[in-house]
Amino acid sequence: MKIKKLIYPIIMALMIFGCSSSSTEDLNDQNPNPDPDPDPNPITKVTYDADIKSIMSSRCIGCHGNPTTQGAPFSLTTYNEVKSRVTGIISRIKSSSNPMPPTPNSPLTPAQIELIEQWQADGLLEN
Repeated sequence: MKIKKLIYPIIMALMIFGCSSSSTEDLNDQNPNPDPDPDPNPITKVTYDADIKSIMSSRCIGCHGNPTTQGAPFSLTTYNEVKSRVTGIISRIKSSSNPMPPTPNSPLTPAQIELIEQWQADGLLEN
């Protein structure tokens, strides 16, 4: 009889402790390698195809096309042409004494200039 009284509390204790868990194993199954410091605004690199080509097409190739017009000395229609001249392009689009595009054309916007500079800083990626 004493054994029956002892077995009942042991079984109850095993059931209670068996159902609880202090393990974090179940939580880690959802994301095995969580980012300890997630960035809500990941920085994407500027590329020629995604960002620079459209600026060149809308603002530069009117004269720097293939063939060139209005006395433009070189074409800016391809990735390699723009890449090889990016330092000069930045210098001219930021110049106050010899700007590009020349007057009466409006200058590039600060955002467009920043994109070209960021493209150079990011390593002149094509796509």
